This record gives sequence, structure tokens and C-alpha cells, in this order.
Amino acid sequence: MEEAIAAGVDSFLAKPFIIAMTANAFDEDVQKSLQAGMNAHLSKPVEPDILFDTLASLL
Repeated sequence: MEEAIAAGVDSFLAKPFIIAMTANAFDEDVQKSLQAGMNAHLSKPVEPDILFDTLASLL
């Protein structure tokens, strides 16, 4: 059982999430972030609800 849990944690941590956080909020900026391999894009100022929703969708 412990080995299964450890394996799950290792696979979860094997690929970190990258969220772009920038003042650039145009659609083309979001697309550039995603094309660069980021998992999500948030524009500043960051709204807590959007941040939490983004984190929840990635977890």
C-alpha cells in the first residue's frame, strides 16, 4: 500500500505545473504562453477566484 501511494506521489511530482503570470492579457499572449509549454496563463492583477479555479483544474 505504501509503495502504491509513493508511486502516485512520484508520478504527480514528475511533471510540475507551470502557470504564466503576466500583465499581458491579449489572446495572442495566452496562446504564446501555452505554445511555450505552460499549463495555464493568468494576467495581473491576479484575481483569487481565477487563481484557485486554475489551480483546481490542474490538480
